[in-house]
Amino acid sequence: MDRDKTAGILARQRKGDSRLTVQSTPVPVLLMVQSLGPGGTERQLTEIAKHLDRSRFTPHVACFRSEGMRGEELKSVGVPVVHFPVRSLVSVDALRGALLMARYLRRHRIRIVHAFDVPMNIFGVPVARLFGTPVVISSQRAYRDLVSGTHQRLLRLCDQLSTATVVNCRAIERHLCEDFGVDPAKIQLCYNGLDTSVFYPRPRDPERPLVIGGIYALRPEKSIDTLVDAFAAVHSRSPSVRLLIVGSGSVEASLRQRAAALGIADAVRFEPAAADVAVWFNQIDIFVLPSVSEALSNSLMEAMACGCAVVASRVGGNPELVREGEMGLLFEPRDAAGLASQLEVLVNQPDLRRRMSLAGTQFIQKQFSVTASARRMGEIYTSLLAQAGLAAS
Repeated sequence: MDRDKTAGILARQRKGDSRLTVQSTPVPVLLMVQSLGPGGTERQLTEIAKHLDRSRFTPHVACFRSEGMRGEELKSVGVPVVHFPVRSLVSVDALRGALLMARYLRRHRIRIVHAFDVPMNIFGVPVARLFGTPVVISSQRAYRDLVSGTHQRLLRLCDQLSTATVVNCRAIERHLCEDFGVDPAKIQLCYNGLDTSVFYPRPRDPERPLVIGGIYALRPEKSIDTLVDAFAAVHSRSPSVRLLIVGSGSVEASLRQRAAALGIADAVRFEPAAADVAVWFNQIDIFVLPSVSEALSNSLMEAMACGCAVVASRVGGNPELVREGEMGLLFEPRDAAGLASQLEVLVNQPDLRRRMSLAGTQFIQKQFSVTASARRMGEIYTSLLAQAGLAAS
């Protein structure tokens, strides 16, 4: 570098031009999520915060609701958690929350704000941009047709305000570009990651009946009624097979009624949502994800990591996880007969079931570990800092 250019850089640094200042300490990052409960997004944020390279980044976490298992988990590993008590985005709470956030950004010299869900996209992205945070990142982890038209319009504004948008699968990238006109150059892909020290195959009892099942939030878009209908057909030909549904939600009562009406209530077991889901995955031989809308499913990844053979609907990011015929099978959404046919293949071919479960486990362990996800997120942060004229140490 010539002397004139070097002198110019030093002069701008003396004047406080932060864009050219090389960071000598880890970069403070604020990760934002609405709550710290047991959901998939909350888990992904927690894992990123825990596994970011601390020599380069100092993670902080912000939320609207501080209660929940993830808050204690974060605090136990030294990640500070700040509570912005916003109950509604259209109330005076939002203004108070914005002022609290602005003070936090200044006090901790936050250089990156990363919102992980829709409420924090709508709240955190504009506030961070208004108060001059150099890098402001939104996230899109599900299809936008699951939220209201008002929220979709606000998310379009966030698309414009954010430095980048992180997606968790190529399907969501296509959705944003084709349906919402997002500039592909602003999209960054970071697949979800799993803690493979928690999710791994455990021995299954060879004496128990074969179990088909899943672990879900019991919501309409999961289309679990399709699974119940398909299982009824399979059970009529293989009466020893059982169905296990673990989860809680609005459609539980209707699912129980459907099982009773189909005459399979004695073969179906319902269990409430649990924090230790790995235990339940290892009670399932064939995991089914029948969703009609899905991005990159944490449950599908966890099932594969735990050694389940998997059958998934051909939607969203499911085909990115399930290489059909190699590590699982796919079917068309809401096609109970098609699902029943795929289930019978796996029920009747135990060697194929074992080969697919092994291939799926190896794929997740290699490509979707939480270490790989945190490393990729660190790469995204570093790249965006460089674009802003900053550098991670």
